[in-house]
Amino acid sequence: MDYESNSWIRDGVYYYPQFVGGLMLTAALLGLSSSYFGGIGLFSLPYIRSDLGIFHKKKCQKKRIRVFMDGCFDLMHYGHANALRQAKALGDELVVGVISDEEIIANKGPPVLSIEERLALVSGLKWVDQVIVNVPYAITEKFMDTLFNEHKIDYIVHGDDPCYLPDGTDAYALAKEAGRYKQIKRTEGVSSTDIVGRILSSINDNKACEDHSDTILCGDPSKGSQPKGARISQFLPTSRRIVQFSNGKGPGPNASVVYIDGAFDLFHAGHVEILKSARQLGDFLLVGIHSDQTVSSCRGSNYPIMHLHERSLSVLACRYVDEVIIGAPWEITADMITTFNISLVVHGTVAESNPLLVGKNDQYAVPKSMGIFRMLESPKSITTTSVAQRIIANHEAYMKRNAKKAESEKKYYAEKTHVSGD
Repeated sequence: MDYESNSWIRDGVYYYPQFVGGLMLTAALLGLSSSYFGGIGLFSLPYIRSDLGIFHKKKCQKKRIRVFMDGCFDLMHYGHANALRQAKALGDELVVGVISDEEIIANKGPPVLSIEERLALVSGLKWVDQVIVNVPYAITEKFMDTLFNEHKIDYIVHGDDPCYLPDGTDAYALAKEAGRYKQIKRTEGVSSTDIVGRILSSINDNKACEDHSDTILCGDPSKGSQPKGARISQFLPTSRRIVQFSNGKGPGPNASVVYIDGAFDLFHAGHVEILKSARQLGDFLLVGIHSDQTVSSCRGSNYPIMHLHERSLSVLACRYVDEVIIGAPWEITADMITTFNISLVVHGTVAESNPLLVGKNDQYAVPKSMGIFRMLESPKSITTTSVAQRIIANHEAYMKRNAKKAESEKKYYAEKTHVSGD
């Protein structure tokens, strides 16, 4: 039996006033004459306490609330991350279900990322405690029973945007009927449909640039302009959102700070794995995220696909990242190394090609000269360009999928009302 170590008399008086009063009166009477009882003394109260255990409330542990949220998490972005952050805030433990490739094909069309890649992205998020792979697209009665009984889920969570099955029914209807459904606020300004649209728009831009040499049409990276067909991000960055994603802690005085930089555009499984490897080399991982203009000047005017603040939130959401530099300089200087107390600078063996940087200075010249630079073997060969090429190679299928999704999103925004939350 478990007991608390203090306040036992107070608890006894509160819960058993008559018994305690009688006991105290008896003790007082017995104390009047020890000789009357032949020198036999009264048992100490601590002894009575430990023997009977009647004066104490038993320790009880508060039940941990487990919440479940599922999704395709295809072309995972900061909107997905923010949804999972909100879901975690509704309980103590967040269990995430990743929908299978087959279910996505049947209900939405072909996914861009494989189940393995989507699993790596979800597992890499700082708010996720457990992942269930290959869950169904709809919350069926059988699956709901599995969640409640086997996984001990208390609530099922989804965004305020409707999720319909091909037959037009609500995918979360059963969870709502069971009274075990909670809703969170959708993150504005981004969706997988929007990102696919950004990539598909680059096809028309590239064709136009092949037919014309007009820099106004194709975009001049040196002037920070974009192609005419470029889709503008609808994301509205706020300081509050950055704070919500940030760890809010700096490195300790003797911490080994590892620095890695890049565009981290269209955040993918390769990014997660290289960040994990980099974090294992020290105590604190600092990530430099290059500005939009820097990325464009290196790779061309169709890049980056995701803008600086969007990319920053995706990186901040990764469980292996401690801090980011938003708009990090291209060249790493001695002053920067001193300012952030950087112990090691790393770069992956798999990286995007930068065709516009031929003949320019080595961005890692200073850390190399200081003996603190290291090439890090990239666990995966995936790149932002290779992901974009998957969409471009199957652009007809994705254009059809996007047209269908665009209609439902248009309807959502037309009927949208304010939803409290963040």
